[in-house]
Amino acid sequence: MSLASMTGFGRAEGAVEALAWAWEARSVNGRGLDVRCRMPNGFDALEAPARKRLTTALARGNVNLTLRIERAGGAEEVRINETVLAELVARAQALRESLPEAGLSIDGLLGVRGVVEPVERGEDEKTREARHAALLASLDAAVAGLVAARREEGARLAQVLGGQLDEMASLVASAADSAGARPEAARARLAGQLRVLLEERTGLSEDRLAQELALLAVKADVGEELDRLVAHIAQARELLAEGGPVGRRLDFLTQEFNREANTLTSKSGDIELTRIGLDLKVIIDRFREQVQNIE
Repeated sequence: MSLASMTGFGRAEGAVEALAWAWEARSVNGRGLDVRCRMPNGFDALEAPARKRLTTALARGNVNLTLRIERAGGAEEVRINETVLAELVARAQALRESLPEAGLSIDGLLGVRGVVEPVERGEDEKTREARHAALLASLDAAVAGLVAARREEGARLAQVLGGQLDEMASLVASAADSAGARPEAARARLAGQLRVLLEERTGLSEDRLAQELALLAVKADVGEELDRLVAHIAQARELLAEGGPVGRRLDFLTQEFNREANTLTSKSGDIELTRIGLDLKVIIDRFREQVQNIE
């Protein structure tokens, strides 16, 4: 599967006799999948199948789906949904008993969505079903366009993320080659500090000082951090190659990247290694920003 962004747009148009329409589907970043549909009066029955198509095609993102309808002059009539109106009247009368000051307005009831429905002149059930089928077929085209746009953006993001991983790998390799990351360099630096302390006669025995400095040497070793960074970079590359909805796992990896880079910098007693650690944190932050766009 290819990598997909959460940002995209899809549009499809159609027409049947005097009725013309346009579907528009837009998506932006989101923690999960949130689908919002805007349907004209009389087309509410399309919301459930439309929502199902989007939840099947997408894994994450805030999605807004809009249906716009245009009718030729004289083609439209209105019909009152008496079942819905009767239910509203019954509820309003029940509320009047507890709220006698509340008024019952016919205008208000007719303004409730679903009470007044537009219909085509001479439309029967078979015609309505055929129209809905045509509408849903064009919706499929709009959803396909949205998915294609998200994948195109995902391909561009994959290239950016791959380049950033290359930069991280280069910095990690430089850190491993730096003098500050070499155990022998750390031991030499600590041995020099030991000689200075002995010359200053701190009052501690040579054995005690050696033990303390040995502990410091262990704490200053950044080998494990570098090894974990190498492993995390390899895992991130695997996720990019896997594709599909991997955004959450990549986001988790960026937290691991940050943790290791922070530890590397805090342990560093070397100017060059510190500089590399800071550069690494900058690249990781850029990587994190891009990952927020991944499905």
